[in-house]
Amino acid sequence: MDVQVNKLELEDIQSGVLRGRPAPYAATYIAFRIDDPKDGRELLRRIANAVASAAHPSSPAGDAWLSVALSFQGLKALGVPEDSLNSFPPEFQQGMGARAAELGDIDESSPANWESPLGTSDVHIVVAAVAPNAETLESLIDRARDAYERLPGVKAIWRQDCFALPNEREAFGFRDGISHPAVEGSGIPGTNPNETPLKAGEFVLGYVDEMGVTAPMPQPEVLGRNGTFATMRKLHQRVAAFRQFLKDNSNGPEEEELLAAKMMGRWRSGAPLALSPEQDDPELGADPKRNNNFQYYDDDKWGFKTPPGSHIRRTNPRDGIKESGTYVNIRRMIRRGTSYGPLLADGVLVDDGADRGLIFLFIGASIRKQFEFVQSVWMNSGQFVHNSNQKDPVCGDNDGTGDFTVPRHPVRKRLQGLPRFVITRGGEYLFMPGLKALAWLADLQS
Repeated sequence: MDVQVNKLELEDIQSGVLRGRPAPYAATYIAFRIDDPKDGRELLRRIANAVASAAHPSSPAGDAWLSVALSFQGLKALGVPEDSLNSFPPEFQQGMGARAAELGDIDESSPANWESPLGTSDVHIVVAAVAPNAETLESLIDRARDAYERLPGVKAIWRQDCFALPNEREAFGFRDGISHPAVEGSGIPGTNPNETPLKAGEFVLGYVDEMGVTAPMPQPEVLGRNGTFATMRKLHQRVAAFRQFLKDNSNGPEEEELLAAKMMGRWRSGAPLALSPEQDDPELGADPKRNNNFQYYDDDKWGFKTPPGSHIRRTNPRDGIKESGTYVNIRRMIRRGTSYGPLLADGVLVDDGADRGLIFLFIGASIRKQFEFVQSVWMNSGQFVHNSNQKDPVCGDNDGTGDFTVPRHPVRKRLQGLPRFVITRGGEYLFMPGLKALAWLADLQS
């Protein structure tokens, strides 16, 4: 059914799909295994009462939101009919673990080394709760706990608590959560004031996308419409190794900070190199009206400000690769990142053994077209910068043999021997149903 409407049915879309997380924030992710389909459906029925819609983003617990997502194995465990299961895209049916090699999840990042039970057939439902503070978060979690603790056929098997680090930075020290696209019809502005809102069909199923079509969605329509897909990743950050690399390839603290900015594409304050190429500008970095207001092609085609291979230019090239004919908008995703683990003390260059990093949710209507393409082609392929030996310098699957080039006059700077700074600890491909779909799933009959 090709329903070509611009107005989003916000009342039926989970708030967490379109609404950004608060700043500061506290967050928790809980994974469940369904041992009894009846109890699994009852869990969805109870939790759905605490899930806010995008039209009314505040949950019954206050200024916070709770989201519910299911894996393919979870849909099976609920008793979803075979015809409906077969209507989901192949990559979702296979799951992230089966796609690991394509994603660069190899060696230390391979599923064999993932944190249990991530990547296994036991993860059926994932509930995410995000709030401005720990107290509000606990109120939200209490509602979810009441929903599942009295259901013997459902078991909580994994939990990850997250929280905002000082100054809204992530473990490497960079300001996080800056860039978000505007979604047509949502009424929620994006963070780049010069960017035209993207078609809703890139992020929510049942609407026209950037190619002017309504992509196929899971069936029946009540199940697929107003849903979306979420890629959840637990990413461990090797902070000491990152600091040591900067030190080994710089002549002093100022040069270390410049190199970190060149690798990321932003200064740690959040100020983009595109607008402040010579020195950090913390005031710019903290200004949400300016810190994402830039493009690349007209002012920095060759990357003398922001290297073409830097992290943010790879993951969102904007207009920087328009000569290639690539239509960047069909690769855009909504990103939700939350930090976990303690900070590594300033100046420490030796790993302390603590687990720290990010839980990332990548939200979009197509796992393959969006997340998998960006991960495998833009981040982990040298074709992006026409150099087979270069990957994303911050998050790529580097193995100690790769390069990173910093364009500059009169001679470019070439860094060699990039190690891997981010290790995949686990992940899941998930489906976030609309609110009507949650009710449909809860009403399934065995």
